[in-house]
Amino acid sequence: MSNQLSVLSKDQLRVAAKMLKVISHPVKLEILQILGQNKQMDVSTLCDCIGASCDNSMMSHHLIKLKDNGLVVSDRVGKQMFYSLADDSILELFNCIDSHLLK
Repeated sequence: MSNQLSVLSKDQLRVAAKMLKVISHPVKLEILQILGQNKQMDVSTLCDCIGASCDNSMMSHHLIKLKDNGLVVSDRVGKQMFYSLADDSILELFNCIDSHLLK
């Protein structure tokens, strides 16, 4: 990761703040992390990865928020909906978080 600071416009900062608000839930971050490792998954499989605290309706709610904000995309195959990251560059966020947690 570069040490050079990217200077963002006020509009870009507003968009960034909105995106950070959308992903400011541990389950949404976990969804992004899981999709980053698996490329494409359906709701039930994502719930299985997250564990006992997850149900399909909660997962669908999180996925809709992520999709509405351009972070994930969906692909219907028959009756099943599969989700994947819209852009893998969002995964750089996890490196940033990791480097700050170690300090």
